[in-house]
Amino acid sequence: MTATESIDSLIAAVEVADSAEKLVIAVRRLAARRSPLAIPQLTTVLRYNNPGAAVAAVEGLIEIGEPAIPYLLSNMDGFNYGARAWATRACAGIGDPRALDILLEAALMDFALSVRRAAAKGLGFLRWQSLPPNQQQTVQQTIYDALVKVALDPEWVVRYGAIAGLENLAKQAPPYQILVVETLTPLIETETEAIVQERIHWALQTLTSP
Repeated sequence: MTATESIDSLIAAVEVADSAEKLVIAVRRLAARRSPLAIPQLTTVLRYNNPGAAVAAVEGLIEIGEPAIPYLLSNMDGFNYGARAWATRACAGIGDPRALDILLEAALMDFALSVRRAAAKGLGFLRWQSLPPNQQQTVQQTIYDALVKVALDPEWVVRYGAIAGLENLAKQAPPYQILVVETLTPLIETETEAIVQERIHWALQTLTSP
């Protein structure tokens, strides 16, 4: 990409890409510009059946950050679970509290496990610190309550995401550290998947180490 390439030309390159490889390259070039003008096209790419291009688009949206949130939230694809999963991942990576309701609904109710997993982890990494102080405790409690429920999800990958989210919540909100430890400890005995048990052990070790 040259400095003289316009956003319009980079967007056009994505639109006319006639192979999977060319699409990935074009999306990477567009994402690298980190321009809010690229948000609509990068969001559209999430609907394509091209994981490489979707990853590049998600990374670009995360780099653009907060300006991408309104467009992502108003253009969630209710029919394409793959696009929804990628968009949820982008919202989770950005961490803007405006995505709280979307992440909550996705983590607790979405039929696609990939969406629930991305949303669960995203809840734990939400940047609630950017909210006014009088709102932070309410949001922390909301996140905690949701992740406790998601930690019992039928799918192990979703439970894994919830454990990661709970661990990070406890790290960022010290008053929740003891509560999260008390929540995770009995799950070791009931968890049936070894990889999730290991993730719980890791979280407990991290939260209880001096």
